[in-house]
Amino acid sequence: MSGSRQRASSGRRRARRFLVQALYQWQVSGDDPDDVLIQFVDGRNLGNADVEYFRDLMRAIPADVDALDAQIAPLLERSVAMVDPVERGILRLACYELRDRLEVPSRVVIDESVELAKAFGAEQGHRFVNGVVDRLARRLRPREFGRTS
Repeated sequence: MSGSRQRASSGRRRARRFLVQALYQWQVSGDDPDDVLIQFVDGRNLGNADVEYFRDLMRAIPADVDALDAQIAPLLERSVAMVDPVERGILRLACYELRDRLEVPSRVVIDESVELAKAFGAEQGHRFVNGVVDRLARRLRPREFGRTS
C-alpha cells in the first residue's frame, strides 16, 4: 500500500473510532446529530482522523437511520432498538459504508467493524457484529463474494 493510501486508510480508521463514539452519544442522548457533530469537530482533538469522512458519515447515518435499520433488522433475532447502543452504532456505520461507500472494500468494513466492537463493545460483542456485518456484506455486495445475485 502506498504511503498516501495508507495515511488515508488510517485517517478513516480514526474517523470510524470517533464516529462510533458520536453515534453512541447521539443515540443515548437524543441530541440533534448536528450538535453532536459540532461537539466532536470543535470540542475534541480529532488528530489525524479524516475529519471530512467523519463529517460526511455523521450527517448521513442519522439522516438515513430508518433505511439503514431496515437493512439490518432481517439479520437480527431481536429488534434493532434492543441491540446494545455501541453495537447498534457500529452496525449502522457498517451498513452505510457497505451500501453507500463502494470505494471501501467489504472486507475492510467487516474487519473495521470487528475491531470497533472489540474496542468499544461488550465482551463478546465482536462476534455478534462480525456475524451480522458479514451477512450484510454478502447481501449488499454479492459480487465481492463471488456471487452475481
